Amino acid sequence: MLKLSDIRDKEVINIYNGQRLGYITDFEIDLDKGNVTGIVLPGENKVMSLFSKSNDILIDWNKIIKIGHDIILVNLKDDD
Repeated sequence: MLKLSDIRDKEVINIYNGQRLGYITDFEIDLDKGNVTGIVLPGENKVMSLFSKSNDILIDWNKIIKIGHDIILVNLKDDD
């Protein structure tokens, strides 16, 4: 069983272009169904906008390809 706290310690990498996206800061959860529907990563320039969530990157759970010991692989094309 995976714990959300364990997933937060893994770096997220886009297999489409090899870009390192960062570490998970939050999760999107469907409270009615009790499912995690996405992960949230800090967007660019997060240091300048500490209190703004507008730059955050939301990745749908179905875009996750593999959760490994150290990393999470996602497939995000440029048009996603």
